[in-house]
Amino acid sequence: MSKYSGNKAGAKYGTGYCDSQCPRDIKFINGEANVDGWSGSDNDANSGHGNYGTCCNEMDIWEANNNAAAFTPHPCNPGGQTRCEGAACGGDDRYATVCDPDGCDFNSYRMGDTSFYGKGLKVDTTKKFTIVTQFITDDGTANGNLKEIRRLYVQNGVVIQNSKVNVPGLDPSMDSITDQFCDTQKTIFGDTKQFQAKGGLRGIGAGMKSGMVLVLSIWDDHAVNMLWLDSTFPTDADPSAPGVARGTCPTDSGKPEDIEANAPNSSVTYSNIKFGDIGSTYGSGSNPTSTGGGGGTPTSTGSAPGATQTKYGQCGGQGYTGPTQCASGSSCQTLNPYYSQCL
Repeated sequence: MSKYSGNKAGAKYGTGYCDSQCPRDIKFINGEANVDGWSGSDNDANSGHGNYGTCCNEMDIWEANNNAAAFTPHPCNPGGQTRCEGAACGGDDRYATVCDPDGCDFNSYRMGDTSFYGKGLKVDTTKKFTIVTQFITDDGTANGNLKEIRRLYVQNGVVIQNSKVNVPGLDPSMDSITDQFCDTQKTIFGDTKQFQAKGGLRGIGAGMKSGMVLVLSIWDDHAVNMLWLDSTFPTDADPSAPGVARGTCPTDSGKPEDIEANAPNSSVTYSNIKFGDIGSTYGSGSNPTSTGGGGGTPTSTGSAPGATQTKYGQCGGQGYTGPTQCASGSSCQTLNPYYSQCL
C-alpha cells in the first residue's frame, strides 16, 4: 500500500501477491487492475490472464499431498516484486522471465527414495507430522549468504532426517539443497539450467533478508493436473529415466474436474507455525528419538567415517545413538532436549 498509493486493499485481499511463475491471472498488479487484454481461462471459471504478470522470489516450503512432497527455492533477478508484460512473463518461452519457474526441487521420490514419504511409509501421511526447514548460511549467522536448505520431520516424537539421494551420478550422501546439488541434479535430469542464472541460493537468501510473505493454500492444477509433483512428468517420457518419476499417481489423475466432483471436501490442517533460530521451533514432545532418512536404519545426517559427524549433522539428543564428535571447525551445540547439531 505504501508503494502504490492507489492500492487501498492491501495484502489482506491478496493484491500484493507474486511468485516465480510471473502469474498473469492476478487481478491487481502494482496497485492497478490487470484488465488490459484480459482473457478468461478455457477450463477455470475463476481464472484467466491479462497483459501483465507479477514476478518475485519464491520459496516453496511445502508443496505436497499424501503421495508426494517437494521443497523448492525459485530465485529471480531482481528478487523483489516486478511487473512483466506479454512475452516477458513467459508465454511461449517459459524461461524468458526474470525468474526460474522450475526452481531446484527436493522431492524424495524423484530423488530415488520411493519408500520415504506417503501412506504408511517412514513419514506417514495418514498421521500428523511436523515439517522443519533450516536455512544455513556461510557464516552461521542470520546475516550470512544462504548456502544450504535442510529438511527434517518430527512424527510420533521421532526426529526423521531427510531422505538421501539415490540417483546414479549424484553423491549418495546428499540430503539437502545446495548450489552443487542443484547444478548436478539439473545436468543428470536434463532439466533447463536457470537456477544459478537467476540468482541461486544466494538470491533466495537475499530475498528472505528483504522480507517474504507466508502464503498458505489448497489448490488443484488446471495446467498440468499436478503431475509435476506426484506422477510421471513429462507424461511422454520414460518413467525409468532419472528425474521423470515423481510419485505413484497415474498420468491421467489430478484433473480438477475429477477432484472437485469426487473429493470436494479435501482439506489440510496447518497449525503451530513457528520461525526462529535453528533448533528453536520444535522443542516439545515426549522423549523423541532420531532416525535417518532413506534406509530405515537409525542413523544421523551425513555421518562420516570414524564416528565423526559432519557440520550441520545431528550430534546428540534424547534417544540419539549416532556420532557425538563433530568435524573440525564445528562443535556440538544443544538446540533442545532431543536435538543437538554440529554448528
